[in-house]
Amino acid sequence: MSQDKPPLDPHPLSEYVAWAGNRNREPLLGVLKEKLPKDPANVLELASGSGMHINYFAPHFEHLHFHPSDKDQEVFDNIKKLSIDHKNDNIADPVHLDLTNPETWFNAGKPHSFAAIFCINIFQVAPISIADGMMKCASHLLDNDGFLLIYGPFQVEGTFTTDSNKEFHQTLSSAGVSEWGLKDVADLKKAAANHGLELKEQINMPANNFSLIFGRKR
Repeated sequence: MSQDKPPLDPHPLSEYVAWAGNRNREPLLGVLKEKLPKDPANVLELASGSGMHINYFAPHFEHLHFHPSDKDQEVFDNIKKLSIDHKNDNIADPVHLDLTNPETWFNAGKPHSFAAIFCINIFQVAPISIADGMMKCASHLLDNDGFLLIYGPFQVEGTFTTDSNKEFHQTLSSAGVSEWGLKDVADLKKAAANHGLELKEQINMPANNFSLIFGRKR
């Protein structure tokens, strides 16, 4: 695949998403190596899309069992194909999980059964309203010491942290889709507080992104 930036296309199997994923996977892996548990545990990915991230991370954590999920079942075959191609036997079959439908959350596992949950590059094209479902789902599925990692570009207290993020927001907004655009960390913190979670750490990442680490209030 060319290293040139493809045209914006949020479909999980698009060239643009693959390009963005290849660019951010190494920095994300570094964060996960620091944060994920050293003992055997279950890890859930929300909105797994093509499965490129979970299949890239899994070989680095043979003691962990990874669980992909997505609301769009059309991507499941691609996730499973990547797992087979990469011989990742610590990745479960993907499950249908829709953050707007609590009944589907039980597809992922029992309450308090995950040491970590992560979600990558979803909020720039998803409505902020799913933040409430994400936090409620995480509160339901995370164990007491577990964490939720949300990665992507965000505004901070109504401010764009860089000119490039402002330009990206304007590009997204110009597409004419009402929910597209950079969301605010403050709104995620508000949703988290409604479900007993809080922002524990805000990590600056390359390309003006953040890794936001949420955990239970103490």
